[in-house]
Amino acid sequence: MTMTAHIQSNADIPRGSGAIEADWLETMPGERFMVRTSSDDTNGSYAVVEVVGAPGSGPPLHIHQNEDEHFVILEGTVCFVCGDLTFNATAGTSFTVPKGVQHTWANLSESDVRMLGTFVPGGLERCFPELAGASADEVEAIANANGCLIVGPPIRR
Repeated sequence: MTMTAHIQSNADIPRGSGAIEADWLETMPGERFMVRTSSDDTNGSYAVVEVVGAPGSGPPLHIHQNEDEHFVILEGTVCFVCGDLTFNATAGTSFTVPKGVQHTWANLSESDVRMLGTFVPGGLERCFPELAGASADEVEAIANANGCLIVGPPIRR
């Protein structure tokens, strides 16, 4: 049996963030993000962020203590470290990093990469605006306060 939803008006569309271009923030040099679906929109179940990474960008190696993180690569090739694995993920690749697994990503190419990150449960996205313009020490403190442990440096070329 196939079920089809019939949307009658904009009022029937499920809630989302309603993000606009002005909502892009640079969390770290060369890394911009926009919350596409806030945990406030999902009763805390999940949050979705879009990330655009410039060449050479990427966060430090870290561990989420509270969230699984699901990635979908939309454009480009992203180098990932997940636990003991290091691999390149190209557009169309999707995978999940379970909470408690150290991971990071980097754009080692010459052009921007774009991806979606889904945090389950949501909530971590609330600290991202605090990261914009923060020093390295502040980034670590903000991350730790939100259950994200920095455990190593970013991937570099």
